[in-house]
Amino acid sequence: MEYLIENEHLLVRIKSKGAELASIVNNQTQLEYMWGAGPAWAKSSPVLFPIVGTLKDNTYTYKNKTYQLPRHGFARDEAFEVEQSQKDSITFLLTSSAPSLEKYPFHFELRISYQLKQDEVFVTYQVTNLGNEEMYFSLGAHPAFKVPLTNALQFEDYYLQFSRKEKASRWLITKEGLIDLKSTPLLIDIDRLDLTHQLFYEDAIVLKKLNSELITLKTDKDEHGLEFHFTGFPFLGLWAAKDANFICIEPWCGIADSVNHNHDFTSKDGIEKIAAGTSWWRSWSVRCY
Repeated sequence: MEYLIENEHLLVRIKSKGAELASIVNNQTQLEYMWGAGPAWAKSSPVLFPIVGTLKDNTYTYKNKTYQLPRHGFARDEAFEVEQSQKDSITFLLTSSAPSLEKYPFHFELRISYQLKQDEVFVTYQVTNLGNEEMYFSLGAHPAFKVPLTNALQFEDYYLQFSRKEKASRWLITKEGLIDLKSTPLLIDIDRLDLTHQLFYEDAIVLKKLNSELITLKTDKDEHGLEFHFTGFPFLGLWAAKDANFICIEPWCGIADSVNHNHDFTSKDGIEKIAAGTSWWRSWSVRCY
C-alpha cells in the first residue's frame, strides 16, 4: 500500500512496506526526484536496520549466542503500521515481534516520520528501547535520486558539491561486502566529486567522519538539483548500480563489519547503544529545486 503527503510545492509517495520513500514530485515543474525502483535496482529508499551493510559470515554474537541477519537487516522488508497521518506528514511504526526476536534479541519500536516544509522533505528516525537492558543497533538511510533529472542531460553532467572542503579516503569493500583494512584517497582538500558510472563499478564509496553536513547534487547545464542535509551520521555511503541513472546518498549510523571483526555485536564498528526505556533520533532532509 502507498500513502501520499502533499503541500503546494511537493507531492510525496511512501510505501507501507519498509516505510520506503518512493517518489518526490515538484508540483510546479512536475520533475520527479526519486529513482523509480526500476530493473537496475528494485528499491528506492530502504531503511537499514538493525544493521548497516554486511555482517562477517552474515552472523553476529550477543551474550554467547549466535544470530544471523541479512545485509542491511530486516526492517526494509517489513510491513509498517501508520501511526499518524496528516496532509503534509505521516509516521510509520514497526515493533519487535516473535520472528524478529529470533534474529535480533531486542524489544524495540522503530518510527519513521516524513514531513513537508516548503520544498523540503524531512525524514526522522526514532528508535525506542522497550526492553530491560541496553539495546545495540545500527541505522542508515539509502535514498536513490534520479540522475539525470531531465532527459536532455547525462549522468556525467552532474556532480556532488560538499559544503566544506574534505580530506576523505574511500574505504574499500571486499567481494564479501566487508570493509577492508585499507583505503584509497578520494577527496583531497576539495569540495566537489564529479559523477561517473565508473566510480561505482567496485561497489559503494564509503566515507568516514566528513566535515560537511550538506551535499548538493547539481549540474552547470541546468537549474534543477537537490540539497541533502544530514547531521549526526558518522558515515556516508555513495552508491549506484552499474551504469544506472541514479545516485544513492546514504547517511549511516553504523557500517559493515571489517574483515577482521570478531562477530561481537557490542564491539561492532559504529554500533549505537541506548539504555532501557530510552529513545534515539536522527534525521535528514532533502530540498528539491
